[in-house]
Amino acid sequence: MIRSMTGFGRGESRADHRKFTVEIRSVNHRYSDINIKLSRTMAFLEEKIRNYVKEKVARGKVDIYINFESEAKEDITLQLNTSLADIYKHTLDKIQERYKLDVGATLPMIANFPDVITVEQTIGNETWLWDLLYPALKQAVDEFMVMREKEGNLLKNNILAKLEIIQSIVEKVKIRSPIVINEYKQKLEMRLKELLPDHSIDNHRFVMEVSLFADRCSIDEEIVRLESHIIQMKDILHTEEVVGRKLDFLAQEMNREANTIASKANDIVITKGAIELKNEIEKVREQIQNIE
Repeated sequence: MIRSMTGFGRGESRADHRKFTVEIRSVNHRYSDINIKLSRTMAFLEEKIRNYVKEKVARGKVDIYINFESEAKEDITLQLNTSLADIYKHTLDKIQERYKLDVGATLPMIANFPDVITVEQTIGNETWLWDLLYPALKQAVDEFMVMREKEGNLLKNNILAKLEIIQSIVEKVKIRSPIVINEYKQKLEMRLKELLPDHSIDNHRFVMEVSLFADRCSIDEEIVRLESHIIQMKDILHTEEVVGRKLDFLAQEMNREANTIASKANDIVITKGAIELKNEIEKVREQIQNIE
């Protein structure tokens, strides 16, 4: 199954007034790069999350956002910073004494100062947290993979269509190639007759010149390799493996062959065909950059 490297998925799981929300998204990347945004108090879950996602994702920059909410009383504790409260009260008492105020430090006044009373979330053990997180993570990853596969299928069909265009251009160049040699032979013969009207043409030299020209502008090997690369690319697109790098390598090789054809061409039609080949191959390469 061809997969895109871009995707998004979301999942939720609830139990006993607690909830995990998981969002996963990815963009193109040469390698696998998994980043997990998770509360520091739950950092012990990161390895399990990473291993689970790595089993599904081979390439791409993947960001995973995990949020935990709890309304369970046993998960919430209040912490009193007595040292800070003492400092606040002592300071307030000094202000009252200095300015002869009627009202001194009161409970609401001290309690409202920052960090005197803090709310802390108590995290349970790893087993029950993972059991609660897993359904949300699985749902998010499943949605994420479905989206990747849908986009991958679109990319596959698009590339296959472009390969057909490339094949048709190769066929035109292939048909044109021997015609170029015949045209050169005819032009050379006509030119020699114009230059040497009263002298016979040296057939040996003439054949040698045509042979040298044919050798210089021969693109038979490049055509064969291009056709082979097209077949290989089609075969790879129908496999179940991670194929992005293989496809990219083949696209580079196809572009190399197109460049060689352009450099050897002694014909405007073949030159035009080589340019069209390069344009279509570049379109294929752009699409391949999105494939896992």
